[in-house]
Amino acid sequence: VQLQASGGGLVQAGGSLRLSCVVSGGTFSSYVMAWFRQAPGKEREFVAGIRWSDGSTYYEDSVKGRFTISRDNVKNMVYLRMNSLKPEDTAVYYCAARRGGGVRGAAEFPSWGQGTQVTVSS
Repeated sequence: VQLQASGGGLVQAGGSLRLSCVVSGGTFSSYVMAWFRQAPGKEREFVAGIRWSDGSTYYEDSVKGRFTISRDNVKNMVYLRMNSLKPEDTAVYYCAARRGGGVRGAAEFPSWGQGTQVTVSS
């Protein structure tokens, strides 16, 4: 499976962005999709995940209520809507995919997009 992320940019604190991830190269009904982020000097961390089969969603505590992950079965796209952005959300954001299993462990995802930079100014 191939992934291509886009939609990052520079935004002021309190603003919004929507990240998109094009998913191709297979059938995804059994897949788990997730967004991770990595800030300079920090480890890659889980942000949000979704099960393609039933749309179940999962979030890291600091983004609950602000971020929304969704998928479009027709377009084979995964989105991350980010509202009320904070400077601490600044990072490179990656979409990732795996066949089944958990959603939070970055090491368990074999497929990654190239990353898109999100910068939130204070």
